[in-house]
This record gives sequence, C-alpha cells and structure tokens, in this order.
Amino acid sequence: MFNGRLYRAAFVPFLFALAIAAFSLTPRPGPLTSTLAPDAFDGARAFAELNGLASRFPDRRPGSRGDQQLAALIAQTLEGLGGTGAHSPDGWVGGFTVRTRHFAAQTIAGERTLTTVIAQRPGSTDAVPIVILAHRDAAGAGGARAELSGTAALLELARVFAARETQRTIILVSTSGGSGGDAGAADFAAHAHGPFDAAIVLGDLAGAHERKPFVVPYSEGFGSAPVQLQRTVAGAITQETSSDPGAPSAIGQLAHLAFHFTVGEQGPLDGGGIPAVLVQVSGERGPSARDPVSRERLEGFGRAVLSAVDALDTGPDLPSAMQTGVLVQRKTIPAWALQLLVAALLLPPLIVAADGLARARRRHWPASRFLGRWTLWTLACALPFFATALFARLLGASGIIGAAPSAPVPANALPFDGAAARAVAAVGLALALAWLLWPMLLRRLRLEVRPDSEAAGLAILLVLLVVGITVWAVNPFTALLLLPALHLWLLIASPDQRPRPSAAFTLVAIALLPLLLLVAFYARQLGLGPGQVAWTAVLLFASGHIAVPAAAFWSLAVGCATAAAMLALTPAPAPVGPGGEDRSEITIRGPLSYAGPGSLGGTESALRR
Repeated sequence: MFNGRLYRAAFVPFLFALAIAAFSLTPRPGPLTSTLAPDAFDGARAFAELNGLASRFPDRRPGSRGDQQLAALIAQTLEGLGGTGAHSPDGWVGGFTVRTRHFAAQTIAGERTLTTVIAQRPGSTDAVPIVILAHRDAAGAGGARAELSGTAALLELARVFAARETQRTIILVSTSGGSGGDAGAADFAAHAHGPFDAAIVLGDLAGAHERKPFVVPYSEGFGSAPVQLQRTVAGAITQETSSDPGAPSAIGQLAHLAFHFTVGEQGPLDGGGIPAVLVQVSGERGPSARDPVSRERLEGFGRAVLSAVDALDTGPDLPSAMQTGVLVQRKTIPAWALQLLVAALLLPPLIVAADGLARARRRHWPASRFLGRWTLWTLACALPFFATALFARLLGASGIIGAAPSAPVPANALPFDGAAARAVAAVGLALALAWLLWPMLLRRLRLEVRPDSEAAGLAILLVLLVVGITVWAVNPFTALLLLPALHLWLLIASPDQRPRPSAAFTLVAIALLPLLLLVAFYARQLGLGPGQVAWTAVLLFASGHIAVPAAAFWSLAVGCATAAAMLALTPAPAPVGPGGEDRSEITIRGPLSYAGPGSLGGTESALRR
C-alpha cells in the first residue's frame, strides 16, 4: 500500500507553504509607555494591610464565612473612597460606585454561593474602560499571604485612583473562586457590560519565590491576550522592578494553543472576549499557602501595575482580537500560516491513503472488507476510552466527585489525597472493565479481536485521517499532535513495509511522543506529580471542561493508537494476488519456478562453446 515515490512527491506543496509562511512573519507591536511616576502606590501601607487582612481572615475557602466577611470589608472600603472624583464634559463626577453580585458556582469546596464586589469610577472621557481584578479566597489555611497580596494591591490602587483623574473608566473587581476554578472571573466575564480595553489580573505580587514569566496571557479558549498588552505590562515590570519578567516560550505557546489549559483568572476573561493578562511573581503555577512575602516586591509590582494602567489610560485602544499566532524571537508567525503548514503536512498521508484505496479496488477487494468491517473494528477500539470518559462525567454530574470546578485547578488547590485516589482508582477500574468486555462486544459484532489483514491498517489510517482533518478545521495546533502518527503509521499499515513487531511497536510509541510531551510540559509548568496528573485528567472530564464531542475525538485518537499497537504486534501476512494466490518471494528452485534455459546456471560456459 505504501508508495514511497508518491509519498515524497506529496511534500512539494509543503515547500511552497513554507515559503509563504516565511514571508508572512510580522514584527511585534511596541508597548505603550507612561509618563507619570507611579510613586503614589504606597508599598508600606499595602504591605501593612496585607498582614492585617491575613490575620483577620486566615481561612478564606471559596464561599466560607471568612471569604464573605472579607468581601463585605472590601465593599465598605471602596465605598469610603468616593470624595475626590474627576472632571468630565458633563461636570463633576463622583468616586467609586460599588455593587455586589451573589451567585452559585462549583468551587474546590463544592457548590457554594460566591460574592463579587465591583467598584466603578468614571473617567473624564467616554473611552473604553480598564478592568483590574483580584481574587480574595485561598485554598490553604494560615492566611495565604502571597495569594492575598493581589487584594492588598487592589485596595491600594483604589486609593490612588480615588485621588487621580483618569481618562478611562476604572473598574475594580474582587472575586471569589480564583484559588481553583476561576468561578468569579468567569461570572464577571459572562455578565459584564463591555466592551473593555484591557484587564489586568492581580495574582501573587509579593511572594518570595520567582517563576517566569511574570505576565501570563493564556486564554481558556483559542488564543491569548494581545501582544501589545503583554509587552505594555512586561515593560512596566522591567522599569519598576529592574528585573526581566520573562516571556512565554514558543513551546509554551504551542502547548496552550493545542490544548486550552490554564489555571489563572485571565483565562475566562480572555475566553469571554476581554483582553486580559495575569501578573504574578510565581508564574502560572501560583504560590503555596506558606510562601513568604516581601514588602519591596509588593511595592515594585504594585507600582508596575499602576504604571501599566497609566499607559493604557492615555494610549490608544488596544486591538480586541486575541493573539492566535506564535511569537518567535521578535517576529510573529500568524495562525493562518501555521494552519497552511499543517494542512500541507496532512497532504502526504492523505494521498497515500487515497492510493491505497485505489489499489484495493484494483485488487477487487469488497468494500465491506476495509470500509466496513475493519473501520468498525477501529472504532470499537475507541469505545473503552469513550465509555470511561462518560463514566468520569457521570461521577461529576452526580456529585460523587464533590468538588469538580469547571476550569482547571492549581496543584495546591486540590491535592492528591485519599478522595482523589479513590476517584482515580474508580475511573481506572472502569477502563479496565471496559477492556475486559471489549472482546465480548467484538464477538457480538462478529469481528475478530486481532487484526490479520492489510485492510485493518488501511482502516486505521482512514479513521485517523478523518479525525486529523476534522481537528485541523477546528484547531490546527491540536492537529500537530496527530501528524507524527499519520506519517509513521504508514509503515505499519502497509504489510510489505511493516518492520518486525518490536520495531513497529516502537514506531507507535514514537508517534505518541507529542502527546506525552504536552502532558509533561503542563506537569512541569504547574508542579503536578504523577498522581496529580491523573487526578487533573479525571477532573477535566468530570467537570465537563472537556466536552463530550471533544472527549469523543480524543477517544478516537487514542483508540487508533491502540489499534495501531495491536497491528504492530501482528506479523505481516504474505502478499496475495487478486485471486488469492501467494505472491511471496520464491527462494527454492523447482519446476514451478523454472524460467527457461540458463535459469539453473551454466549459461556462460554454453556461450563460450
């Protein structure tokens, strides 16, 4: 089935796509800068308030009594900052207008009633507003001062803006649920009356442990915050702290574009169409409950945020579209160019598969042999995984898994404890039971358990191609994970090219490396151990973060890998002709292989005579 010459020729369009992508590179937009000194941010006062709040409210689990009491104190504090105001074309404008919103949501503590405090201060113009958001809750006890530093900075910024005239309306938001699940930020994004120019999410601004990048732009949907917003905030941090804030790596960008997974509150804001970045000393992972804090760091990062807000306030409106390309050095590769490259790489296996179908027709194979019987066998290989995903979703919907937030959760929010281990074990047992019942299902469908023909390899390739093309149409970056399998498994699908079982199985394992590297990247980025990786995977399905259609496609991809592994361990059959005759190479001479004079040797001596 595998036509090497046709396969190599199919790479010609990729060369043209590569040339087009090379000419599509665009420079990064420059950052906005501020001419005002941010000295108005009083670091000593913010640090004293941080210590005071941590002492008064040491337990701030989402929706708890401490969380609600702190929300009431924040609302009272913001209401008391209404004296100065600002001038507008309509006359004198008052200070902050404060309102609260109560709603029910899933958190790390189960379903709770949460409170969001929203304070709005009108600007002197009708320019698009700026949002500053911080969560006040914490997963751990003992004050969790590093996590509370964003709230302390939010209150200090409120005092600054109460005494300063701004062109844009400033909206301050104190949320709950940000310690895991981002319920408050998601609710604000769903019910806020936009548009908004930008949003800056305040995370850990005082922690002593650094993890770069300090500016996290990733969305829970496709794309990330605009590059100009990222560079504006990063430039302000460099100016005020004299430290390099770092930048998202190319691998990190590709990983987040391929699989939308972020634990910061900027995620639901970006996903809801509000350009947002998270400012956090401890990077995307976030701080632990016992991390020490620094007054100097809180002052430096607080002034950096104030400087960034001043730059956004006086600058032009930012682009509202999310960044969907990849930043490499000082250039941006647009998403359409990468989509074109991936499409060009999908073309060779597609052409080889079409050629395989044509060869099958020339051999007069009945269509049901490869399009029916073995395609159904390949789809059946995905059923155990899909059934397990539905079982995990059932555990979350029925409340058996008591805390299943709809967004990914940091490692320190839901540790891998006894309850988590039992949930992971239950899902693992469900997967094992599904595979135990799998042979029985195949017998009911009158299918063989083990593949034994070339048609099985062709069916695996066709199913994976359908999955790859569909995924490419939805998200070309996710299709990158399937490209190695589509190319390497061509050798497994073709009996005349298939290596020995051990080498063929190695090809199956190599094709899975992109998926394993994606998991390893997130585990390292978020500090997840092996148990927490399994627990996070269960929560993603149980909470519905991975929807049922997406679970079906992931199950099909893993099912194709399982089918390819079974095929790799099956010895390749001898080639057969259209009539079923054996077409293997003849190595023993006899009457059937006699090809006339000279075939048995002695030709040269006869010619000499």
